[in-house]
Amino acid sequence: MAGFRDMIVYQKAFKLAVGVFHMTKKFPKEEQFGLTAQVRDSSRSVCANFGEAYRRRRYRAHLVAKLTDSDSENTETQVHLDMAAACGYVTSEETAPWIALSEEVGLMLNRLIEKPESLLLKK
Repeated sequence: MAGFRDMIVYQKAFKLAVGVFHMTKKFPKEEQFGLTAQVRDSSRSVCANFGEAYRRRRYRAHLVAKLTDSDSENTETQVHLDMAAACGYVTSEETAPWIALSEEVGLMLNRLIEKPESLLLKK
């Protein structure tokens, strides 16, 4: 099996985190330690938790727990993107491709959560 960086779900989550980072550069300075930091952190945590899940694939329960953490962070990212649009920091059109990518990542993570056997190490 290839490493976690070779997995499509990781690559898409990483692309999401980088896209969110660039989009948040135009958020107001007063949000630097608020929404800007939160959405950047949650989007980065999607890939970070997936990487941790990959390393915990020896045990089904550990793998699923970290995949679930990754999925939760992914949902948090969507909420923060919705908030950014609602506050007028970006438009819904600007967030739409990132939310769509996040939805795709969420579907992939949920498939792995439901059937993690493809990631488990063989004993």
